[in-house]
Amino acid sequence: MFRGKNLLADQLHLTPLSGTILIVVAVLAGTRYRSVWKSEGPRWQLWLFGLIAAGCLLTLGFLPLKTG
Repeated sequence: MFRGKNLLADQLHLTPLSGTILIVVAVLAGTRYRSVWKSEGPRWQLWLFGLIAAGCLLTLGFLPLKTG
């Protein structure tokens, strides 16, 4: 069994700037999703903005934030 450091886990992390950018993108995509949904707009736009918001939030939820 491999007992060394997990190199992939060391490379996959968010900086404070990238975390902030992901939050802003998720909020903007969520707001756009809600406006398209309320106006009963095209389904492809719902999918697009919903997947962008979900991808950002899942990334924020599962990748660690590294400050230093």
